[in-house]
Amino acid sequence: KLDQKLEGFRDFISAWLFINDNIIFLVDPGPLYSIEKLIQELNNLKIDRLDYILLTHIHIDHAGGTGKLIKSFPDAKVICHSKGIKHLIDPEKLWQGSLSVLGEIAEAYGKIVPVPEDNIIFEETLQKGEDVIDVIETPGHAVHHLSFLFNQYLFAGEVAGVHHPIQNKIYLRPAAPPPFRLEISLSSLDKVIAKNPDTICFGHFGLKQNASEILDKARIQLPMWVEIIKNLLREDTNIPNEKIIEKLIEKDEILSNYKYLENDIRKREEYFINNSIKGMKEYIKEFL
Repeated sequence: KLDQKLEGFRDFISAWLFINDNIIFLVDPGPLYSIEKLIQELNNLKIDRLDYILLTHIHIDHAGGTGKLIKSFPDAKVICHSKGIKHLIDPEKLWQGSLSVLGEIAEAYGKIVPVPEDNIIFEETLQKGEDVIDVIETPGHAVHHLSFLFNQYLFAGEVAGVHHPIQNKIYLRPAAPPPFRLEISLSSLDKVIAKNPDTICFGHFGLKQNASEILDKARIQLPMWVEIIKNLLREDTNIPNEKIIEKLIEKDEILSNYKYLENDIRKREEYFINNSIKGMKEYIKEFL
């Protein structure tokens, strides 16, 4: 886990490492702020090479520190959607966009570091010996979003939203910032559901072994949120987000577990729930 210096940004960002005798890969190294910690952990594990650095998407919290990590593992191949490659090579536009949207959160994550062009590739299938990684295009949270399937492990980024571990309960919520398109997000969920993975590894946060159940819940949750928000906007086009969140918590059993989150994490989640509401509001006003 890659905890950040911001309040509530603990148990929030997951980087995933897989090691066997043949292949070593890392999924979503995270932002610049925590790369030194990540490198230290890799050193502690005596990792002297990475075959692949897999990026589910290039948002600052998932990929911002990749360029710094590459300096320690210069032979690693960075797997990124073709739409994101130019922004890894020259991240200034991505950095300015992150500052515009996230403000002090982006500043706390740290500036996005360029990745050498020679390190970056995009392929639909990655194979090293007998080990095969299935690269799945899953737009929705971002147009350049990928998911990776390896040995029944689904490295899902944010295709199924955001998860937070709660004992004996599930907390899950959509990650639907603007520009959000419901049909595209559902199509991507359908793609990964069809793969029937055993374990889902979230970008935010942790893993769940009942992957099919979690994906099905995410598949129900997205259109439910859109319908609830659409109905509220019909009643009052200026309804404040606080009222929308109250209604979502009331109607969405999984989101209702928000009440079990610790206060700092609840505050963080409120920020990102508002961001998803913004994406859905814009979608509803434009398309529904």
